[in-house]
Amino acid sequence: MDIVSALFCESLNLRQAGPGGPTRIDLTGVMFSMAAPSEPPVTVAPHLIVLIRCRPDEPGNGVLEVVFRNEAGDEVARNASPFTVEPGKFTYRLVRGELTFEAVGTIEAHCRVGQGPVIVVPLTLIPAPAA
Repeated sequence: MDIVSALFCESLNLRQAGPGGPTRIDLTGVMFSMAAPSEPPVTVAPHLIVLIRCRPDEPGNGVLEVVFRNEAGDEVARNASPFTVEPGKFTYRLVRGELTFEAVGTIEAHCRVGQGPVIVVPLTLIPAPAA
């Protein structure tokens, strides 16, 4: 199985492309950075959407593992979730990690299915807006 995309987003919506048509996925608020809700240290819980493809000749069972690492490479959160997808189809997983930023900076989500390749998605916390 392959990760087709992994992005931090505000929301997603699934819809049919016409009667009996294929499913469309609308992603809203794709982000690679966000303003701190207050001065660090602060905990945020962004949504990570991971889209996964299962080839027709694959069994359709897997485990998505996401390890969140800070700039020093230290693990700050981890999520592992088993899933099933019909061979030849796609699925998505919504991962919501509670990420504590000790200071403004970047945390990376290291995503992989089973022992497959790792896809890295950064999320940078920028200073809170001035009051």
